[in-house]
Amino acid sequence: MELSSFKKWIDPALRAMPPKRMILIGIILIMIIMLIAIPVSNRWMYPLKYEEDILNSAKQYKISPFLVMAVIRVETKFDPSKISHANAQGLMQITPGTVDTVIQSAPFSPAVRDQIGDPKMNIQIGTWYLAYLIKEFNGNEVVAVAAYNAGPNKVKSWLKDKKWDGTLQNAHHIEYSETRKYVQKVMGYYGKYKSVYGYLVEN
Repeated sequence: MELSSFKKWIDPALRAMPPKRMILIGIILIMIIMLIAIPVSNRWMYPLKYEEDILNSAKQYKISPFLVMAVIRVETKFDPSKISHANAQGLMQITPGTVDTVIQSAPFSPAVRDQIGDPKMNIQIGTWYLAYLIKEFNGNEVVAVAAYNAGPNKVKSWLKDKKWDGTLQNAHHIEYSETRKYVQKVMGYYGKYKSVYGYLVEN
């Protein structure tokens, strides 16, 4: 196509376009809308409740609050009224066996048995137990999450028998399908909550 013919074809299209200033304003408006819409969308997809209790308990027991958020999201979606078939209760689904472990090993009195349904106490107990498991498994959060679901003795047997190496990458080797999915979901939400709510934690 000759240059003159090309100009005849393109000139009307260029004249029909809005002025450069209007284009620039439009681009800026789109960027502003995206900056507002994306955080709102993220908070809708990854809701958060009881953040003050989570942050306080996580700080007290020296673990990531985002891991606690992820566990609560997978366990109950922040619904404190949930009770499982195994009689696990509250936001972090604390079982009677976990309560026994907490009373025996932590500075909690037997009176907490009657407070499991209280969100603040449930978060405190669940966070302590999660921190306990992380310490029990030498800082491995992935293994601790598996133990939170399947129990520490079962997870220890998997590791001892080399059925699983304790990594997220090889979580598909976890013997229980429920625990396998649980670990993958929790660790996935862990990253999402950290990304969306990272501003809540002081650097």
